[in-house]
Amino acid sequence: MGSILRIIAQRLALGLLTLLIVSIVIFVSVNALPGDFAQAILGQGATPEAVEAFREDLGLNRPFLERYFTWLWDAVRLDFGTAFSQAQFAEFAGGAAGTGLGTVAEMLGPRFSNTMFLAGVTAVIAVPLSLMIGVLAALFRNSIFDRAANITTLTSISSPEFFLAYVLILLLAVMNPLLPSLSVINNDMSFSEALKVTLLPALTLTLVVTAHMMRMTRAAIINLLASPYIEMARLKGVSPMRVIVKHALPNALAPIINVIALNLAYLITGVVVIEVVFVYPGIGQLFVDAVKNRDIPVVQACCLIFAAAYILLNLTADIMSIISNPRLRHPK
Repeated sequence: MGSILRIIAQRLALGLLTLLIVSIVIFVSVNALPGDFAQAILGQGATPEAVEAFREDLGLNRPFLERYFTWLWDAVRLDFGTAFSQAQFAEFAGGAAGTGLGTVAEMLGPRFSNTMFLAGVTAVIAVPLSLMIGVLAALFRNSIFDRAANITTLTSISSPEFFLAYVLILLLAVMNPLLPSLSVINNDMSFSEALKVTLLPALTLTLVVTAHMMRMTRAAIINLLASPYIEMARLKGVSPMRVIVKHALPNALAPIINVIALNLAYLITGVVVIEVVFVYPGIGQLFVDAVKNRDIPVVQACCLIFAAAYILLNLTADIMSIISNPRLRHPK
């Protein structure tokens, strides 16, 4: 148990170090963009005095390192500052741009909840489906079912996300109006209404992530079918399905857990295209709007959340792989 805890502590420390490095890359990259943010927000008609005053209110005239450590410390406390659009409104209203701190966090809160809802619906559909198809493809290897599953998954992997989204919109919203083409949800909707609105983008994401998880499940199980203990189970007369489910699948959990975690990370960090296509009010749509409006605090916050979610899910995959490995649970 002590070795497992030590390995987990090392993984957590590496995750925090990785997140710190990513935060530096985010801040440096965003602030290295050409142009004056204050000038871009106020427009070309703004006087130099107004631009300078606006830069001072936003803190853009402070030293680079001071701005980074201030932003990092505030981000640790989940205070991402004020969006430039809100600061501009406060400036024009005669108030201080610094009023209303936490505005970015307030903007991110409901958007992040919507993205998590979309990712949760997709995971509930995709994970059991991919595991079932992967197990059946391994059980009936080289059969018509196996070949059809491989062709379907290769097609979905090779197709761009927006193409799959538009195909599903054509099939399920235009030709057969079963689901709405726009996924606009709000807090006043019931769970069933939100689920119906979210189902079409969730199905699109399911087509994308199921392929990876299914093929990894199939490959991991087929790789174990040549093991001596599997041959012994077959010689004892155990049914093929029981051999896979009872003996092969538990020993293939480590690579399967890794690929599931990576795809769950994709559901949170890679939904930008899907949310834009379906006009889904998630964090990906907010990120695109912030990039178009040069709203730097929102862009930095979204990038940091994407990175933190990806690193956290990778750490979870590592820890679960360690726990599922008997050689690490019971060292000699």
